[in-house]
Amino acid sequence: MGIEPVAPEAERAPRADAPVAPRTPASELDAAPAPAFALDVAPAPASALDAAPAPASALDAAPAPASALAPASDPPPTSVSDRAPTSAPDGVPRPFPAQLQVGSPVGPTAAAVMEPVRAACLAEYEALATGVLSGAVSDFISGGSGAELTLRANRSALDRVRITPRVMAGAERADPASRLVGTAAAMPVAVAPMAYQRLVHPEGELELARAAAAAGVPYVVSTLSSYPLEKIPGECWFQLYWLRDRRQVEALVDRAAGCSALVVTVDVPVMGRRLRDVRNGFALPDDVVAANLETTREAHAAVPGLSAVAAHTASAFSPTVSWEDLEWLKNRTEFPLVVKGILDPRDAKRAVDVGASAVVVSNHGGRQLDGAIASIDALPGVVDAVGNEIDVLMDSGIRSGTDVLKALAVGASGVLVGRPLLWALAVDACDEALGLLRTELTDAMLLAGCADLAAVKELSWRNDG
Repeated sequence: MGIEPVAPEAERAPRADAPVAPRTPASELDAAPAPAFALDVAPAPASALDAAPAPASALDAAPAPASALAPASDPPPTSVSDRAPTSAPDGVPRPFPAQLQVGSPVGPTAAAVMEPVRAACLAEYEALATGVLSGAVSDFISGGSGAELTLRANRSALDRVRITPRVMAGAERADPASRLVGTAAAMPVAVAPMAYQRLVHPEGELELARAAAAAGVPYVVSTLSSYPLEKIPGECWFQLYWLRDRRQVEALVDRAAGCSALVVTVDVPVMGRRLRDVRNGFALPDDVVAANLETTREAHAAVPGLSAVAAHTASAFSPTVSWEDLEWLKNRTEFPLVVKGILDPRDAKRAVDVGASAVVVSNHGGRQLDGAIASIDALPGVVDAVGNEIDVLMDSGIRSGTDVLKALAVGASGVLVGRPLLWALAVDACDEALGLLRTELTDAMLLAGCADLAAVKELSWRNDG
């Protein structure tokens, strides 16, 4: 079916001045639903639930909270509206978050009646989100390409990095304040561009962008955002996929005039073969669209054994994008240009020659070439190639503040965080997740003897691989 184009707003205020809508108090956002279990006994108090968090290295399989859980004896309800209300920490009954009532076949679904829990670490949001998302949506978010070798390598490579901490730094607290591509940031983190966030929350990109603004970090708006980029609040960068129709590329760049940077993703000549989506015959529900594009009809056409999202990108994205195109873009705009998807130091040098302000060392979260090098393993070579000429950011596999510390010690200027924040969005815990990430990072800095990011850059590290 055809999707009507979204008309851009006639005028747009600069992003730095964009208003941020009032937010629900954090105390009401801390109650994320647990995975698909029913409680047979009265839940333990919140303090007891924090007693057994998953180890930081066990990031792909965060366990459920340490309460007495047992499989539900009855089939789960088909709608979250069938579920009993939760109770906030003050004991006042409150309904489940609104996004859990989305009724699309691939959207969030109810699992069982349960009490809310809080994540003890950033990685635990995956298990919490799995409890409220359909299997197809969970696979779309969590999956990689092929045999998912690179997806797993991103984690194992980060786990192999070892830091040598300093002692007696004399610091009572750590300050993670930073600047990323000229943008002031409360910590060296930006929210990675992620498509179709309305799959997990009815306010999707709007909600996560508001949380990013409240946390003081940049939010990167995807070309495949399910809300128009003009409506996204806060300090934003715009991520551009190169489209077959250059007129659409020009129109998108013009519409992004209020953003602070332009992030061009260059590692998707074609979409990697994501077997989970293929097996699920994954397609978007009718109410989730790429709001920045004229049509997404292919993405809604479910065909067994095919990914409708891959079919859409094949029709919309240009596989022939080249360095000459990037030069044309750089000459056309005054945006700071960020080139995302760099792994080879030679490509990093070429980005410098084109006039890029930054590169993102990235393998697309293990979703493109399966068997590609892990991002953290590629990072030192890229840093050596560009020196201090431009910022070097990194993504793929970041699951904790300690991972951020490792990336900075290895040479990154900052990181982009993706999946953990999307999982947090699914359980209405974006503010909590970004707060946890800051806490994890500042704790790691203090434990490493670093009062600021300059000291982190001086840390010694090794790779135990």
